[in-house]
Amino acid sequence: MAGNFLENNVVVVVGKIFTDLEYSHELYGEEFFNFILEVPRLSETKDYLPVTISNRLFEGMNLQVGRRVKVEGQLRSYNRKSPEEGKNKLILTIFARDIMTIPEEEVVKNPNEIFLDGFICKKPVYRTTPFGREITDLLIAVNRPYNKSDYIPVIAWGRNARFSEKLEIGDRIRLWGRVQSREYQKNWAMKWLQRSLMRFLLREWKWLKKNYKRVRMEITEDTRGNEFWREDLYKFILEMAKERRRLLLDLA
Repeated sequence: MAGNFLENNVVVVVGKIFTDLEYSHELYGEEFFNFILEVPRLSETKDYLPVTISNRLFEGMNLQVGRRVKVEGQLRSYNRKSPEEGKNKLILTIFARDIMTIPEEEVVKNPNEIFLDGFICKKPVYRTTPFGREITDLLIAVNRPYNKSDYIPVIAWGRNARFSEKLEIGDRIRLWGRVQSREYQKNWAMKWLQRSLMRFLLREWKWLKKNYKRVRMEITEDTRGNEFWREDLYKFILEMAKERRRLLLDLA
């Protein structure tokens, strides 16, 4: 259920440590570090996924570059201001809850798995590529403790794109897929900037139900004052008001 914060956001990835651990921050005496994990795809290409880990999880472990590990955790999001553009950007990272070394010879059938149980918090955007492939972009709000939410961009292809296009703000869905990364270039102030994008690639999903009360609390708590969400929040509040009015008329 969406209220079980340890089960509504689960990531399991297996790969090789691609960068040295870099100090990130300290919270209540606990130190956190970042590194990049190189995760293979079936197509023989690789995803390069950022991982955030507490020093308490790897005490006594040798997490050197090239070491093969299995990371279990959650996909987390936060806003960070871009130094070049001066705008807030949605940053994703895998927040590790457990890590273990894996022998090189051990066969892992699926080295990149993610499950989310959350809510549609932005109107789905359906589009097609120049080659005619169908795509729908979704934004999912996944609850976590202390009235917080993680906002996860999801991309659906083909048949999934056609069906998920019909989802509405407030719909609760469960999703299965993998975490994907890709590099791209952006032209800003007459300069080409190298950028890295991380997102959830949808494989399967299940529609559950609306939960207006819960989604309202989570979205407004984490997005107050953020221009990126304001238009959709306004539409969402109007929709909830109409729903409440219908319920009152039914009870009268």
